[in-house]
Amino acid sequence: MKHYYLLLFIPFLILSCGGDSTLPDTENNGAIVAEPLELYGSTQGTTFAIICNDSISITMDEVNQILSNFDDALSSYIPNSILTKLNEAGAGVFVYQDTYNYFNRCYEMALSVHELTEGAFDPSVYPLVDGWGFMKDLNVVPDSTTVDSLRALLGFQNGYHFNFSGEVTQDSLATSTIVKNTPSAKLDFNAIAQGLAVDVLAETLEKRGAKNYFVEIGGEIRVKGNNADGVAWRIGIDKPVENSDEQTRELQEIVSVENKSIATSGSYRKFYEKNGIKYSHTLDPLTGYPVTHSLLSATVVTESCAMADAMATAFMVMGPEKAIAFIEENSQLGLDVYLIFINEYDEYETYYTPRFGKMIEL
Repeated sequence: MKHYYLLLFIPFLILSCGGDSTLPDTENNGAIVAEPLELYGSTQGTTFAIICNDSISITMDEVNQILSNFDDALSSYIPNSILTKLNEAGAGVFVYQDTYNYFNRCYEMALSVHELTEGAFDPSVYPLVDGWGFMKDLNVVPDSTTVDSLRALLGFQNGYHFNFSGEVTQDSLATSTIVKNTPSAKLDFNAIAQGLAVDVLAETLEKRGAKNYFVEIGGEIRVKGNNADGVAWRIGIDKPVENSDEQTRELQEIVSVENKSIATSGSYRKFYEKNGIKYSHTLDPLTGYPVTHSLLSATVVTESCAMADAMATAFMVMGPEKAIAFIEENSQLGLDVYLIFINEYDEYETYYTPRFGKMIEL
């Protein structure tokens, strides 16, 4: 659906209002100004950044350990992760230990978004993604018979291919169970797990006393408080230009984000071309085929980065008309959304919710 752990580049750009982005740990008009914490590294096939403008204690080793524990639960590329073991398990009762509640938390949220979007967000899409070759190369375009057989493995509703309870035993082992009903069914949480990892890091910072921070993994972002210049964090959203990279990228908008998460999903950089036909990486689990609508990019701002991540993916599956209808019919969700699409005149057009409009800097 979305990331597939490919090292692309961040669809957001953090912007400063000017001046030095760090503050010295010296006296400033009689007050001690804390030196900002800045940590940068690699994880999940991409990069991460943590900036905190408060005096807190957290080390790179601690951050790497949190991310390692997270991957041990939800990575599909680590042989001994909970997710990999579940995917490789046969039919029957799968028993696992979710020590940090990363797997169960992700699964529960994924179930909620799957139901909310009526299947547009579907972690059971793994066999379809693999069948289309999007985890490697698209050597052969699957025929309708192959697509139909792969679609039979889709369906994330509880009790269908998987039966998840989320319950943890009260014995010393603290184990959970999932009943796997279909041996060949597999799950892919890439379109929500990266956002959840951002949430986990942000929550860790807050427990240490952070009130002003920026946390980003692969373009999924959560911020709180102010940046080093004392104003809201300013995030640049990329213009959907094919084949653009770090050197040629252009900004569509700059938005000021306060105490929220922001995530984007787009199809304009993620596609294969075979025999002159472009195939989007965004697959519609309801049809089994790459989407063919005109939505190029979906950006979502909300409290949870996991929710923003998952909903951005769901909107890319829905397309502009269905996404706009969903947004307007579900205002109670508090989603602030910005969509870029091609209209009937073959021109770029944008749609954004009123609150998102207030975040855009002129």
